[in-house]
Amino acid sequence: MNDTSGTESEMHVGPRPGRLRGVGALCGLALSLALVAGCGDGDGGGNATSSTPSAGTATATGQLTEDQAERKALVPSAKVGHERAAAAASEKVPGSRLVSEELKRAAGAGPQWHIEVAAPDGTAHVVRVDAVSGKVLESRAKADQDDGDKQELADRLSKAKVSPQDAAATALGRTKGTVTAVELDDTDAGAVIWSVDVVTTGDWNKTTFDIDATHRKVLREHVDRD
Repeated sequence: MNDTSGTESEMHVGPRPGRLRGVGALCGLALSLALVAGCGDGDGGGNATSSTPSAGTATATGQLTEDQAERKALVPSAKVGHERAAAAASEKVPGSRLVSEELKRAAGAGPQWHIEVAAPDGTAHVVRVDAVSGKVLESRAKADQDDGDKQELADRLSKAKVSPQDAAATALGRTKGTVTAVELDDTDAGAVIWSVDVVTTGDWNKTTFDIDATHRKVLREHVDRD
């Protein structure tokens, strides 16, 4: 076969045909090995990815939400429980009854119970109790109450036949944990209820129970997993 693309000397510059076939075979083998190696690398990478938890999985299983982290930092630091704190507040305002209490961390301070109690005439008092020592830090009458507010609060307290201690015990009978809040409230229909928050130390979730303040029946249970 004639080749018009170059002279004979130009045709013999490159390797002989036999050598080309050998080189081609070697190149083919190298390419095959490279492909196998490439597939192996891909499998290895896939296996490494599957054995390492993703960021989303780690967040879901190994990390706490902001609220859970706050509860974990706050609840164990409180050495005074809700009953003792309520008793200290009631002693500070003789003849008063508990309206609400909540465990909080004050800015630049340790854990505190923020409590509201009411005298028989419905006059509300705000009391802060140190949740480590049990000492009363502050006690003052609420300044924004008028006569109507006082009467409404006195009526609500008179309807509550269930004590806050019994309401808390009912909540703890459903979920074992630490009571962090108790509040006297009423429904849209006018029924009086105790709302009780219980924090479970295993997962630091908060469960809120609405308990009928007349019959001690659990009306609602809601778990806050945030």
